[in-house]
Amino acid sequence: MKKAVIGLGFGDEGKGITTDYLCSIVKNPLVVRFSGGHQAGHTVCNVETRHKFSNFGSGTLRGVPTYWSENCTVDPVGLLKEFRALEDKGIHPIIYINANCPITTPYDKRANRVSDSNKKHGTVGVGFGSTIQREEDHYSLTFQDLFHQFVLATKLDMIEQYYEFPILSHSYYEFIHACSQIIKLGLFIRLVHEMPHFDNYIYEGSQGLMLDPKIGFFPHVTRSNIFIEGMDKYYFVTRAYCTRHGNGAMPNEDIPYNITVNPNETNVTHEYQGKFRRTMLDVSLLKYAIEKTNVSKADNNITLVITCLDHIKHNYCFTHNGTIIMCHSEYEFIGRIAKILNINKAIISKNEDSYYMEEITIG
Repeated sequence: MKKAVIGLGFGDEGKGITTDYLCSIVKNPLVVRFSGGHQAGHTVCNVETRHKFSNFGSGTLRGVPTYWSENCTVDPVGLLKEFRALEDKGIHPIIYINANCPITTPYDKRANRVSDSNKKHGTVGVGFGSTIQREEDHYSLTFQDLFHQFVLATKLDMIEQYYEFPILSHSYYEFIHACSQIIKLGLFIRLVHEMPHFDNYIYEGSQGLMLDPKIGFFPHVTRSNIFIEGMDKYYFVTRAYCTRHGNGAMPNEDIPYNITVNPNETNVTHEYQGKFRRTMLDVSLLKYAIEKTNVSKADNNITLVITCLDHIKHNYCFTHNGTIIMCHSEYEFIGRIAKILNINKAIISKNEDSYYMEEITIG
């Protein structure tokens, strides 16, 4: 069984806790990261631990391994740091990394951060977009290359020539050290040429459909495709309100709206991403995003996921076709949204910091 967790908005919808939940209800799962890469920030909590996942799948706290597909970038420095952080929490993660995954270098990170156009269009500042552009320009460095010392050193020299600027020696040697340590961690960080076999596959999306270059508002989009075709089940995720980082179009910013601010919000302040914005949910935009995927609802294969309901418990409302729809209760709010989207199954999370989710059948 293949299930995909897809954000409906501009990111930060709750894909991490949804992935974690799905891992808890199926047999022998594997989390598949199929787009984006190390720029993700998916927060998951359980009884004892809270962690923001960037380089591992969001089923890791449950002991579920991760497969990093060839469409995802790998940051050796970030990967090693997160591996050590998880070990410190008593977690021993296993990740299968496709040999053809593009590697993000310190050169890519610097290029990402000093580019005025990147800052204007939107960037996390960890080198993802620069890595993709460099790969498209044929200056390729992949995960398999890390295992060949001469190849790695030669390609790094070529990448420095590509960018036409040096980097601090500390950054260079930190990168080389991370690569060597990753090779030594072969029991946990495994080089593979194809996805391993498991009973169930949870495809964990990165960012949201409104940042997909074929769906969102260019140039304020990402460099990767957010949607994946051919799944048995789709879980489309939104918060109970709309969020966005930095610049770019966003609905309902002119409408006053009471949203409770979560003091533990993961991605509020960021040097490169820009301000974290919140507005009333626009269900018309959710409907547009789903329609752009061309997923058929004939087989009842879509579930709506709504998170962070506790943030709007004093103001259950949304907009549809420019009209504000007021609701008297949480379940009326959920039901009316699901009806507009023509979806009859929902999963809700009332607290971003909780691992508890509730499945609902819409009457």
